[in-house]
Amino acid sequence: MNKKSCSFHNEEELRDEQADSVSAAYSPPSDKDSSALLAFRGIPSLPRQISELKSHSTLQALTTEANGWAPGATRFFLYLPAVQHAGIMSTEVLRAQEEWEAVDSIQLETGSQTSSDQSGQLISFSEALQHFQTVDLSSFKKRIQPTIRRTGLAALRHCLFGPPKLHQGLREERDLVLTIAQCGLDSQDPVHGRVLQTIYKKLTGSRFDCALHGDHWEDLGFQGANPATDLRGAGFLALLHLLYLVMDSKTLLMAQEILRLSRHHIQQFPFCLMSVNITRIVIQALREECLSRECNRQQKVIPVVNSFYAATFLHLAHIWKMQQKTISDSGFVLKDLEVLAKKSPRQLLKTLEIYLARVSKGQSSLLGAQKHYGAQAPHCKELTFTGVCDLPPCSSEGTWLN
Repeated sequence: MNKKSCSFHNEEELRDEQADSVSAAYSPPSDKDSSALLAFRGIPSLPRQISELKSHSTLQALTTEANGWAPGATRFFLYLPAVQHAGIMSTEVLRAQEEWEAVDSIQLETGSQTSSDQSGQLISFSEALQHFQTVDLSSFKKRIQPTIRRTGLAALRHCLFGPPKLHQGLREERDLVLTIAQCGLDSQDPVHGRVLQTIYKKLTGSRFDCALHGDHWEDLGFQGANPATDLRGAGFLALLHLLYLVMDSKTLLMAQEILRLSRHHIQQFPFCLMSVNITRIVIQALREECLSRECNRQQKVIPVVNSFYAATFLHLAHIWKMQQKTISDSGFVLKDLEVLAKKSPRQLLKTLEIYLARVSKGQSSLLGAQKHYGAQAPHCKELTFTGVCDLPPCSSEGTWLN
């Protein structure tokens, strides 16, 4: 017999001796240990579970002493009879298995909870309104003037020929609208942040959150990087109106259409800033009781105010496009729009109803198709925009008011 065959037989004898020694150390398991072993062998992805179980302190100590054994699963199964013989299988191994299963379930639950509570989640108009209905607004409510104060002949004429007074049961709802118009934008309030994020995502189609300050707000028609600076005269009500506009599927189409018009290379205007001016007109019409008749008819204030805002914005966009208005015409357009809005609110609301009915049927809108031009319009901050607050004051009798 040559040296190679002799060496081969010696290795076989050595492996037989090792197997005999392991068999000698192995004793038949009890029923409890056998059931535990069967349960352990039924665990899915056994190599992964073995790796996890080896991190347990007891098994780490055992595998550390097993010098010379085969790596991975082979090492574990060669050492398994000794572990079971020592009585550890039914206690330490199963306990380690339970701990790892518990860790997996905790991680899954925590992850699902985090995803559902994300601060960037869209907010509906009703949820945002409910926030203002529940917080303390007493300090802001003291500042409002629910109606225009008239004296002398103007008061007599308004009493005889003016619109009816708002029903007593609706005045609290009216005061809430005017109080929200006194509230500013608080970047520390998560609800305020969600309102801004929702407006941005709906208008741009983005799925990601954006910074509450930044140049991206100028792209939507604010004058600067901080939207709070453009809410003068309208407060947070201006943002609630934008939220209302973008959260309804039909008015969202209208908002996107007006946004495209605002980016026309010639007829451009600052979209969000124009919207704030529409909200200012709505506030004045509400205070001058121009909406009282419609509110009394519907027995609601907030839905009427929202629809009136959308109808006024739609009429402005229609005039802007059909009459080829530009940013230099903004002051005159807003002045005429305010007069019309106070004089014929029902006419504007009827126009909105017709528009939404056409949209729901998939028909062409009142604004018509927008043409796409090569270069995007430059930022409106470089142009002169005249808003409602920049116009000369006048009263409801024909002279402008502050």
